[in-house]
Amino acid sequence: MIRKAVIAVILLMTGLGSFAQYGHMPSRVNTYSDDGDGNGFLKQNLFLGGSLGLGFGTDQFNIGVNPEIGYSLYKWLDAGLVLNFNYNSISADPTGYYNPDIGEKQFIYGGGVFGRAFVLPFLFLTAQPEVNWISTTETYEGTGGGTYKSNTSAGSLLLGAGYSRRVIGQSSFYIALMFDVAGSPNSPYNDISGHPLPVIRAGFDIYLHGHR
Repeated sequence: MIRKAVIAVILLMTGLGSFAQYGHMPSRVNTYSDDGDGNGFLKQNLFLGGSLGLGFGTDQFNIGVNPEIGYSLYKWLDAGLVLNFNYNSISADPTGYYNPDIGEKQFIYGGGVFGRAFVLPFLFLTAQPEVNWISTTETYEGTGGGTYKSNTSAGSLLLGAGYSRRVIGQSSFYIALMFDVAGSPNSPYNDISGHPLPVIRAGFDIYLHGHR
């Protein structure tokens, strides 16, 4: 599954690259640094930051912290590594309408890679393949109920779009809406019925060697 996710990201970024190279000329909010000694590594294009994640659905809530480190490869493309630390809860439903009176709590940790392709100075498309390890506690509230614990893992591919204010070499702010399209039944981004939840992440990055 992860191999397929990585291939999908590569194909997506290749297509976006072909589009962006012949697209708009970025404004100041998408300024790229030409300082340095040519086409090599530019330390002012390295950034550190992260986001807060929020997911919601029927009787379900998800919140997490996602630190990241990345690099502005081009005017139109950022890429990097991200870590996940999430908490997910599902409320028991005594009516049995949404779930058979089962409460669930999950602690999730993992990570992956991300890419953000700016098709406009303020608009980007994003792809994020990742792997998460999930510790689950289920509590059966009905007659003869009990508590059960399990551990599992799942691969995910978050795809979506977002808004950003970005000055390469200084800082950036973004907010993104994504969905997990990998289809894993163990995905922490699914609701109780296995359907993907909307994942909203708002983040802030600071370039480590900003312009003075």
